[in-house]
Amino acid sequence: MSEITHRTVETNAIRMHVAEAGRGPLVVMCHGFPESWYSWRHQLAALAAAGYHAVAPDMRGYGQTDAPAVIEAYTLLHLVGDIVGLVGALGEKTAVVAGHDWGANVAWHAALLRPDIFRGVVGLSVPFRPRGATRPTTVMPQTDEAVFYQLYFQVPGVAEAELGRDPSATIRRLLYTGSGDLPSHGDGAGMPGMARRSGGFLEQTLDPETLPAWLTDTDVAFYAGEDARTGFRGGLNWYRNIDRDWELLAPYAGALVSVPALYVAGDRDPVVRFPGMDRLIPNLSKFVPQLRRTMMLPGCGHWTQQERAAEVNAAMLEFLKAL
Repeated sequence: MSEITHRTVETNAIRMHVAEAGRGPLVVMCHGFPESWYSWRHQLAALAAAGYHAVAPDMRGYGQTDAPAVIEAYTLLHLVGDIVGLVGALGEKTAVVAGHDWGANVAWHAALLRPDIFRGVVGLSVPFRPRGATRPTTVMPQTDEAVFYQLYFQVPGVAEAELGRDPSATIRRLLYTGSGDLPSHGDGAGMPGMARRSGGFLEQTLDPETLPAWLTDTDVAFYAGEDARTGFRGGLNWYRNIDRDWELLAPYAGALVSVPALYVAGDRDPVVRFPGMDRLIPNLSKFVPQLRRTMMLPGCGHWTQQERAAEVNAAMLEFLKAL
């Protein structure tokens, strides 16, 4: 089995830490919130064994990668630019890009904006979402008692303080509550869509007595250790650019993702139950004409490539070999 090695490269005016394994065609895998390269530990090994150069960076603001101070340095254009620069820094001209959660949004837009570089795209959990006609935060749900969690994340310092109070508990709660292992995914369960104005984001999550089989104490300790060292500000700043992203992407309104694509999600992922997803996901090929497959994993929650590593590995390898 190929060993996972680490190094730091220069890309898009930041220093980016990457974990990598194997030799062959390049596959870059982008993690989401609140994670790190470690989210792709299972895929690094599997892709390397199959003859690929698998690379998982700590994304901008995370882990050992630089975290610029200004909020405006975390737009989708910055994040896509980081991955474009990473491909060049690794000595390659093209790559397949994969992403999960926020990383999926980066991957889809990397394929949208630079199909000359990214010859295929794999999105986990979050499908490609075309640019809407309305500024995103203006249509996010809120009531007198609660606000959508992405609105809660907008005010600098608030979510940082809550999530950073006990990073280990934060990680356990988020990974368990968003997973397919949560006993009930009815109203008020699953990854919390709303944060009470008088409470916070973690109030609607559960801290499990026993971790699910796919998650170990070592895994939690790794994530929590990184978050304790860096804080959560970098990752939260991605959310604080949602409206700015919408403005910057205006020239691409109506543009289609033109490269071959794979979409994988769990049927218990709270993301697939967000408003509008019941219409978007079945019609994804309208916006991604070369969508090769939509794969829904029964009983799987949000943490797709960790909860169902073997199935995700097999789907990714099938897709890669067909390119």
